[in-house]
Amino acid sequence: MRTRSTVARRRWLLSGAAAGVIAALITGSVIAASAALPVNTKEPSIKGSPLVGKDLTGNAGTWTGAASLAYRWLRCDTSAANCLPIAGATNTKYKLTSADLGATIRFEATGSNAEGTTTKSSNPTTVITTTAGAPANSVAAPPTISGAATVSSTLTATTGTWVGDAPIQYSYRWQHCDANGNACKNIGQATKGTYKLTDKEVGFTIRIQVIAKNSRGTGTAFSHQTALVTGGGGVINLPGGGKSVDVKDVPAGERLIVQAVVFNPSPVRSRTKPIAVTITVKDTRGYFIRNALVFIRSTPLLTSTPTDAPTHTDGKVAYSIQPTSSFPLKNGYNVQFFVKAYRKGDPALAGISGSRLVQVATAK
Repeated sequence: MRTRSTVARRRWLLSGAAAGVIAALITGSVIAASAALPVNTKEPSIKGSPLVGKDLTGNAGTWTGAASLAYRWLRCDTSAANCLPIAGATNTKYKLTSADLGATIRFEATGSNAEGTTTKSSNPTTVITTTAGAPANSVAAPPTISGAATVSSTLTATTGTWVGDAPIQYSYRWQHCDANGNACKNIGQATKGTYKLTDKEVGFTIRIQVIAKNSRGTGTAFSHQTALVTGGGGVINLPGGGKSVDVKDVPAGERLIVQAVVFNPSPVRSRTKPIAVTITVKDTRGYFIRNALVFIRSTPLLTSTPTDAPTHTDGKVAYSIQPTSSFPLKNGYNVQFFVKAYRKGDPALAGISGSRLVQVATAK
């Protein structure tokens, strides 16, 4: 027979267990709610015309649980893949530029809260084009050149990415330019998609001009320049005159010569301002030498000593050295420097190295 105390105890235990279950359920629901990441319930979208110069407006869509939203615009290929962020485009508006020609655009929103972030992108725009319909080349995908910049090699051009009313017809014009890609001139009748380099291009850089035409008009675009064209044996005819050769191609029996050392300022009148030093290296044949390492040091040690650096195509290398507090500033006085040009890997006391002593005047 159950006593009243036994029944009461069971009722108390049951009520306690029930309360625990209820508390656990309530607590679990709170934890689940607090642990939820932001949720996008309506995807972002874009309004605006896909034309260069026009503004696009992004809508973040609908979010739940997002304490804040961040935005960015993405430039994608024609298939809306391979998307990359557009530098600085982090607002809800974006003005289309020539860099977007031939691309598609997406708008991306990221919701954040204390638990983390969720990112969602819009559908892509159609391919970005121009209002006139004339051919236009995308800044992000200009014409390109493949092939080695050496005599007898064949260069091959691509048109790059263009937009405009179809059909579009393309023609080519090969040009040679100076070492900086300037002063470009057409190469004879070189008007095909490929060009075989000749001795006449040695010492120049090459680029391709692509001309695109359709019923709406004509557009023109240029590739980046190639490296300097080299000839047999690595010899380069410099546009300003003279020949350049890589230090590795200097034959046995020849030596390097430190042809010139120019200090600026000269005379030196300050210990606080650096001294610019330009050194020119040739070999005993009179060729300018590129990639020769150059060492320079004051004797005695009155300036900083720069790290050995290679000469450029014109045989020159430039250093900036700093006078020390002991550097003498006297009228009619000179500070002496030891300069050595050498080929990496040669023995220190042999090989083709050349050296000389030079000096710079000082003054109060």
